[in-house]
Amino acid sequence: MTRKKGEKTEGLAAEVKRQFGAESTTRFLRTLPAFRTEADIPDRFRKLLDRLDGAESSAAGGRRQ
Repeated sequence: MTRKKGEKTEGLAAEVKRQFGAESTTRFLRTLPAFRTEADIPDRFRKLLDRLDGAESSAAGGRRQ
């Protein structure tokens, strides 16, 4: 892989990460049934989801809510 192609690939990856982390994308995804959590999920799964949210927030520098 040439240096120019590698830089293009890295730039694309950074842009995709940026867009997925954007608040507007997050809001949109929450409206889709596949990305919505059910209200009646077992407590153990809700705790795991809460831990995952906390880990994502830490990794993103607290940008996500």
